[in-house]
Amino acid sequence: MTSSASSPSASSESRYSFLARYGWDEEWAAAFAPYAERGLLPGRVVRVDRGSCDLVVTEEGIVRADTTYVTPHDPLRVICTGDWAAVDAPGGDPRYVRDYLPRRTSFVRSTSSKRSEGQILAANVDHAVIAVSLAAELDLGRVERFLALGWESGAQPVVVLTKADLVPDATALSYLVEDVETSAPGVQVLPVSAATNEGVDVLAAVVSGGTSVLLGQSGAGKSTLANALAGADIMEVQTIRDVDGKGRHTTTTRNLLVLPGGGVLIDTPGLRGVGLYDAGTGVGQVFAEIEELAEGCRFQDCAHVAEPGCAVLAALDDGTLPERRLDSYRKLMRENQRIVAKTDARVRADLRREYKRRGAEGKAAMEAKRGRVR
Repeated sequence: MTSSASSPSASSESRYSFLARYGWDEEWAAAFAPYAERGLLPGRVVRVDRGSCDLVVTEEGIVRADTTYVTPHDPLRVICTGDWAAVDAPGGDPRYVRDYLPRRTSFVRSTSSKRSEGQILAANVDHAVIAVSLAAELDLGRVERFLALGWESGAQPVVVLTKADLVPDATALSYLVEDVETSAPGVQVLPVSAATNEGVDVLAAVVSGGTSVLLGQSGAGKSTLANALAGADIMEVQTIRDVDGKGRHTTTTRNLLVLPGGGVLIDTPGLRGVGLYDAGTGVGQVFAEIEELAEGCRFQDCAHVAEPGCAVLAALDDGTLPERRLDSYRKLMRENQRIVAKTDARVRADLRREYKRRGAEGKAAMEAKRGRVR
């Protein structure tokens, strides 16, 4: 009888045990077994350039490989930072990435193109760390947008309020944390200062298990935070422009870093545009209290606008639901529906019917107001 230790997946796991610090485990080893039989090597993508990528394949360090075979027309299927790839053994020039393993999670946003294509930012992520700078006024709507994408990715979001040293008053800082917590149900909110190391140890403990992706606008302090977590000046840091307080793109590619306290971190370029991409489930999780209230509405398809027996509007009237939250929920749901409708004919038809229904109701209401209804 063959022992489990001699099975292909077990031997593969043992052979590439040095990859464990990058996230390699039994499941990845089992998934890679067919590629191992073909003589290919596993590697984790740490950086992607046009036409090539850097991977950790050997104990000696980084390997450069050509991505010709993993660059399809579908932008969601191109190889990206965080992927586990099957790479040629040494000897060929160039070495090729032949395939990559099915992703457990993926962080996707809508591109700025009119075609509303999705752009994958990182793969196989356990935590989506959303950096929000306290050097600027809090934009809770933007935080909610990041959270929707974070939940939709399959990762656990964490909100980090960076540059907390700029808010020396403890009471004022606690209010800011409370405001974000209200907009981020089920999400840990951590005030952190890379300058004073406040909260860095707490965040390091959170991201020590698995893979984390660091997200946020330019100037949010992501690269500084990445350096604090890494314990070294790995990422270049630039100052904020004094003219408008905005940041510059310090990080221009997505880079995967091994953290000394455990876990790996993917640092990303600053995101000025954060478009939703088929993130209905994520939006629902961000606004969990509204989704829960909606279960008490009289009508199952209640739009929470003017319908009788609407539990959401009742909560708005009695003050238990802030108007800003409902406005943000409506905005993100409308945006997500438009994105989905561009690729889903059924959704487009449903939206057209909904627009016509609302238009007819609005016209009837106006005529009733003018006394035209007999």
